[in-house]
Amino acid sequence: MRKPLHTLIQFSDVHVVPEGELLHGTVDTLANLAAALDEVEAAAIKPAALLFTGDLADAGDAASYRRLRETAEKAAARIGAPALFGMGNHDKREAFHADLLGGRAGDHERDFVHEADGLRVVMLDTTEPGSHHGDLTDTQIAWLREQLASPAEHGTILALHHPPIPSPLEILEMLTLRRYAELADVVRGTDVRLVVAGHAHHATCGSLGGVPVWVAPATAYTADVLAPAGLIRGTAGGGYTRIDVYADEATATFVPVGRGAPVYELDVETLRRYMAEHSAAAQA
Repeated sequence: MRKPLHTLIQFSDVHVVPEGELLHGTVDTLANLAAALDEVEAAAIKPAALLFTGDLADAGDAASYRRLRETAEKAAARIGAPALFGMGNHDKREAFHADLLGGRAGDHERDFVHEADGLRVVMLDTTEPGSHHGDLTDTQIAWLREQLASPAEHGTILALHHPPIPSPLEILEMLTLRRYAELADVVRGTDVRLVVAGHAHHATCGSLGGVPVWVAPATAYTADVLAPAGLIRGTAGGGYTRIDVYADEATATFVPVGRGAPVYELDVETLRRYMAEHSAAAQA
């Protein structure tokens, strides 16, 4: 049986708003995130990191970042995993650095590397202040190439906000990552197991330079990819992602925020006995 060497949990497009407000007048975005974090804690899976891939505060304001920081830090401590924060187009760099990260306010990019027992996570800041599309500078591309020049023991997960693959929604396709072809050249033939992004508010997958790409759902709400003709629509309900890294591959699994009514529930030991009995019967 294949078992993952590492598990990451990815949250994207959280869109936290100030206390007392609802996103678009209907969505309690922090409650969505808190519910997702509670689910991760209850699963007791010991993830290597909680990965936040941008659009963390809807208006990029200090109060929303402080709300997110308090919620995420408390949950991360209970879960036993670090929270890694990346930027999205809704985020504002100065407040992000000062009020979410607790550092000095600054307008610099948020690119970093996190190592976890042989797994390397690289976060790229694809934001361009004042714009909603994504881009990379020559300096960032050179930096990433340098980071990937030497392989990590268990490979690399590359995280960014703007997807480097197409969206089926025309408006979102206009706002994806520019210079994606250059990024493909950088990751091709490296130890990158999976590229993960957000931004689109709908889950999708593809490839870049021969590397699988996963675009995560948003925890805030979902973009309707089959809305009636002529409409752009967001619908209630969000999701997040479980990323599992194996010896020679990685998988990404969509997880809805909240659960429907159980169809069945079995404890693990009962299921193991059932499988063992049926396996023995099949071999008899």
